Amino acid sequence: MLARIGRLSLLWKILLSTSIALTSLFAITAWIVQRNATRVMSESLADETKASFRAYDSLWRSRAEMLASVSLVLSRMRDVRDAFSTGDEATIRDTAAELWNKVSSQDAIFLVTDPRGKVLASLGGSLVDALKDDLPIVRQASSRFPQQSSSFMMAGGHLYQVAVTPVYVQAGADLGLLNVLVAGYAVDQNLAQRLKESTGGSDFCFLAGGQVIASTLDDPSIARIQAARPSQENLQLIDTGHGEYTMLQTPLLDVQDSVIGQLRILRSFEGARQHLAALRRNIVLIWIFAVLVGLALTQLLARRILEPVKELDRGAAEVARGNYTYRIPAPLGEQANKDELGRLAVAFNAMCTSIQEGREELIRHERIATIGRLATSIVHDLRNPLAAIYGGAEMLVDGRLSTEQVQRLSGNIYRSSRRIQQLLQELVDAGRGATAGSEMCRLNDIVAAAYEVYAGAAGSQSVTVEIDVPPEIELPLERARMERVFLNLIDNALAAMPRGGRLRISAETSPDSVVVRVQDSGPGIAPQIRHQLFQPFVTSGKKNGVGLGLAFSHQTVLDHGGDLWADTEADEGARFVLTLPRQPNRGA
Repeated sequence: MLARIGRLSLLWKILLSTSIALTSLFAITAWIVQRNATRVMSESLADETKASFRAYDSLWRSRAEMLASVSLVLSRMRDVRDAFSTGDEATIRDTAAELWNKVSSQDAIFLVTDPRGKVLASLGGSLVDALKDDLPIVRQASSRFPQQSSSFMMAGGHLYQVAVTPVYVQAGADLGLLNVLVAGYAVDQNLAQRLKESTGGSDFCFLAGGQVIASTLDDPSIARIQAARPSQENLQLIDTGHGEYTMLQTPLLDVQDSVIGQLRILRSFEGARQHLAALRRNIVLIWIFAVLVGLALTQLLARRILEPVKELDRGAAEVARGNYTYRIPAPLGEQANKDELGRLAVAFNAMCTSIQEGREELIRHERIATIGRLATSIVHDLRNPLAAIYGGAEMLVDGRLSTEQVQRLSGNIYRSSRRIQQLLQELVDAGRGATAGSEMCRLNDIVAAAYEVYAGAAGSQSVTVEIDVPPEIELPLERARMERVFLNLIDNALAAMPRGGRLRISAETSPDSVVVRVQDSGPGIAPQIRHQLFQPFVTSGKKNGVGLGLAFSHQTVLDHGGDLWADTEADEGARFVLTLPRQPNRGA
């Protein structure tokens, strides 16, 4: 995956990074917003549930106070008390009905009982059989007389909110309990629905006697609510299977403050979920809009940045190809150094100018160095034949020599001058791009000619030279160049043995090549130059050495299709090994 991203262009990398950054930012923001929104909505639902409870409590108290006030007014009216004292239901109903109908709603009940709770008369509402004969609540509330009592009561499987008011008459010096007024409302579906409407959508469920008395929920939800276990906390979350609710429960108390049921107020999460879903949709839409706008702005800005970068890349490629004259188009004047990219373009052009000037200067120095190396090479190649000419001429002038010695010195001078002429001709040919070409030569003749030059030096140094090269070995060689190879190897060997030693040159054949070994008994190759032995200007131990002999020899053998190396496993001294092909080198 990372490899694929690495192959993308810089523009796509910037766009991808921008989209990932925006998406991550919006994801974190959405998570924080949703979390806070969920918390706020949960708190809001809890507050709404508590507000619904306060609304219910206020309604319950207002209705209880209304019932208590109406009952109190009736209990204090003389004609009502006179009618109550008759115990006649028709008389009681006729006397209190007119006033009761004016101050109460049609669904309210009004009962007149004796002090033991036997129902004497009833006004308003629809009564179940349990309210027609006996009301135990009167006996339960008698302990609080002459004060009024407000509470809930169960009768005939129905739940009622009632106010119990005693009616007293003057009996001598004391008051005598004449009758008891029981006024109240039935808790039913209508009441639950009115509570839901007045609280802005909270659901109410009244439970008493192990059953649901009234509820605004559907039947499956009612079953879940009924089966829910009360929590120690006032508020709890409950899942009805049709939605989640925040539930607050409060006990319903009778006149003796005993729990006879529960009211459970619920607030649905559905509205909160809809708000959260709308919030998510809005965040997604804002994210899409922000990503599109961000990508558009990023692409616009990135293109303005990448155009100079592309120019820099193109300029770097041109410089890599050796085109140092290439220049990046850069703004001039005040715009040149306005930003980093402009300054970078100016610096790049300045660098190219500096490289071009430095390269031209390097070429000039290289040419001078080349001329110096060429002169050194020429001096190196001319030193030995000139020394032979000088030494031979000096001996001819200063000494009395025999005819045989004169002929020998004359031959050396002739061969040395001939070698100088060949070197100068090779130099001219090299300048013209021409080569001398190969010819079939006896390897023994080439080695012998090279040794002949240093025979006198070998004798004066007490160096024994052994040449074991079969005379029948013939190879296609450039005679003069190959002779210089053996001249260099013999010269190095003699320089390594100033106090005498042994030098052996041997050759053996194979089907495709000839292997030549040049071994001396000197101190061997210095370790510090062993790994760079065939590099130019590397020398050690020679007073007048310039380090070109082995480099030229190695290149000459390579040009013939062979190889030259130093054998590091030699028992003593230094051993150089040459391999030369027996067939002409077609690649030369």
